[in-house]
Amino acid sequence: MMRTLRLALRMMLRDLRAGELHLLGLAIMIAVASLTSVGFLADRVGRALDREANQLLGGDLLLRADKPWPDAFIDEAHSRGLQTARTVLFTSMASTAEGAALGGVKVVEDGYPLRGTIRLAPGPNQADAPAGRAPEAGEVWLDERLFAELGVNTGDKVGLGELEFRVGAMVSFEADRGANFFSLLPRAIFNLKDLEATGLIAEGSRATWRLHVAGTPQAVEAYEKWARANLGRGQRVETVDNARPEVRAALDQAQRFLRLAALLAVILAAVAVGLSARRFMARHLDGCAVMRVLGARQAQVLGIVVGEFLLFGLAAALAGTALGWAVQWGLAGGLRELLATDLPAPSPLPLAHGLVVGMALLAGFVLPQLLRLGKVSTLRVLRREFEFAEPVSGAAWALGLAALLGLIFWIAADARLGAMVAAGFAVALGVFALAAWGVLRLAGRLKGQGSLRGGGWRYGIAALGRRMGSSVIQSAALGLGMTALLLLTLVRADLLDNWRRMAPPDAPNRFVINIQPDQRAGIAARFAAEGLPVPPIQPMIRGRMVAIEGKPVDPSAYEDERTRRLAEREFNLSYGAELPPGNVVEAGRWHGAAAQPQFSAQFSAQFSVEAGLAKTFGLAVGDRVTFEIGGRRVEAPITSVRKLDWDSMRVNFFFIASPGVLEDFPATLITSFHLPPARHDFTTKLVGEFPNLTVIDTAAVIAQVQSMTDKLIVIVQFVFGFAVLAGLVVLYAALQSTHDERDYELAMLRTLGARNRQVRQALFAEFLVLGGVAGVLAGVGASAIGWVLAEQVFRMPYVPALAPVLVGVVLGAAGVVAGGWLGTRALLSRPPLASLRALG
Repeated sequence: MMRTLRLALRMMLRDLRAGELHLLGLAIMIAVASLTSVGFLADRVGRALDREANQLLGGDLLLRADKPWPDAFIDEAHSRGLQTARTVLFTSMASTAEGAALGGVKVVEDGYPLRGTIRLAPGPNQADAPAGRAPEAGEVWLDERLFAELGVNTGDKVGLGELEFRVGAMVSFEADRGANFFSLLPRAIFNLKDLEATGLIAEGSRATWRLHVAGTPQAVEAYEKWARANLGRGQRVETVDNARPEVRAALDQAQRFLRLAALLAVILAAVAVGLSARRFMARHLDGCAVMRVLGARQAQVLGIVVGEFLLFGLAAALAGTALGWAVQWGLAGGLRELLATDLPAPSPLPLAHGLVVGMALLAGFVLPQLLRLGKVSTLRVLRREFEFAEPVSGAAWALGLAALLGLIFWIAADARLGAMVAAGFAVALGVFALAAWGVLRLAGRLKGQGSLRGGGWRYGIAALGRRMGSSVIQSAALGLGMTALLLLTLVRADLLDNWRRMAPPDAPNRFVINIQPDQRAGIAARFAAEGLPVPPIQPMIRGRMVAIEGKPVDPSAYEDERTRRLAEREFNLSYGAELPPGNVVEAGRWHGAAAQPQFSAQFSAQFSVEAGLAKTFGLAVGDRVTFEIGGRRVEAPITSVRKLDWDSMRVNFFFIASPGVLEDFPATLITSFHLPPARHDFTTKLVGEFPNLTVIDTAAVIAQVQSMTDKLIVIVQFVFGFAVLAGLVVLYAALQSTHDERDYELAMLRTLGARNRQVRQALFAEFLVLGGVAGVLAGVGASAIGWVLAEQVFRMPYVPALAPVLVGVVLGAAGVVAGGWLGTRALLSRPPLASLRALG
């Protein structure tokens, strides 16, 4: 056994020096690195969330609701010996005499946080320390962004609602800051004792009320069971097991997407491994036959070559995991900034996954070829024949396919998703291969036409036809990798530009919420005084849909996560006689000014529903829906279904009632308007006159979300970069797999009198056509996918640009010509006789 391993090691070192294993090792390294970089990154984020679970909750248990928590929940916690602290989250304008800024406000109770810490600094770029307390009455803490946006220092005055606060410190760290729209905003923190006096929370205001609980594990567990049994609609419990659900859900989706994206690199690498292994087998037939002649048994030959590849595969997989480890440290920087926390070192589990991937590629695509080496006949020393139709040869592709399918289903972790991914990759590769075959066949027919008649160009294009199989594989593999890269760069930019152009120049770019009914006239007067068009100011009532056709709405009965969330939340309702601009009735009849019953005399009230929500809940004209508003219920039939454009930036509502239905319920008002760039001072004046208002700058919010998206796109592009590298390796492996044949062809051409210029023309034509075909496939494929996304997902018009096709052709042609030239330039300097002798 040891002797076999020593011989295997010597053969591996010899083949490494000869360059026989370089491509094989590179393909395995790329496949392993692409998966392990994602695995290490996801593992670090998951471990960070587990490590800081209690801090992320601000306690051992967190209760969330869209209404204040009843005293019964607090009293029950105290009776069990638990600590509690209340917090409230909402958005509001923070203002000074010079300006105003939208902030995410956190109102905290004395004793907060129960777990974790808040760190404070006297100001920007100064040393921080744990706060150890909550803000005092009349004191507000701001984060660095609000310090900068408002231009304030510690001790200055900042207005929030009806109160003026003293800036006490700068918040440098919050343990329980979430990762959602609210957390994107600059932070302001003040004491719960001041909340009522600010006037910021009124009936119908959107706020999140949180109850933090901490104590012994047994008491917390018992209280959690009691709380879950007494939860109402709009209330939920978070524990250390599901802390930061929005982050964990996003992480799970991102990890799965990135791993499936990395799988593209694995599939392409598998093709390269198969091509390299086939060439290795063909070049070692003679050596194995000589070993058999010198007395080596078939089992010994097989043991040596299998041992060589086990050692080499293990080394290549370890090198790939090391590369993945190095890559994830760079990618972690972006996620560290998004999560606002340091990431711990990863566990060794992704290392094991990398080794499994490397060994699976070897078992599926190398082992079948090695088994054929073990069966080489001693007669090959005298006669260079080898039977390719052995039974094990037929099983080679089956074993490779089984290994690849196993990897797909293992990474997808879901049978349905795995089947979809496998089918998707098969269809994509099939379409690309068929298109490449058609284009190459057409090129072959044109090789004798016009300027392609005679010279090296004709020989180069003819060579593609002779090696049609390898040419198709090269074009399809490289085209698939380039498609992903073009989709994430040029096509993505086109889609974003199209989306921005959909909104007209005067589209609303500011939303004003929390308007009180008695402020309607004053706000309209302010607009008129400033010379701005007075926008429509619409009523907004918060209500929860509790029944459909008399049947109670049960969120847990819906399978779709988004539907469950919608069923759980309160909707923004409105009323009016006029159909809002941008709304089109596609079913039923708009109720208009007169509340005329359409279905029954007992239902003079009517509702109009948005088409998307109607589809989500299966609502239709004639269905009766029941809403609960402030403890009272209102029931009415749906008399119309409206289609509207959510991207218009206008104020839109899921449900609009006919006049006389919702007027008696508590309401706030909302409006949207377009503020010219030169009139930013209007926001300051408006908030100064009406300090309870919240003005949302949609352009700033979109810019911040875009900034986060761009950071994530960089990570995705890096992962797809592995796929492009794998495509290039496939190209080089395919070139190497036909290296001996090309060497023979070039030697024969030069022997028969072809000049070096003609030979170079032949190689250049072959590589140029090959790269051009891959580039066209990538450009057309990326544009087609972009069109499907625009039409079916984003619902916007999109005319594919020529840029992806042109860039794909240039990059594909340049890459293939450069790679092919590097791989074949040595053949041009070798004498034809030397090539013929070497090839026998």
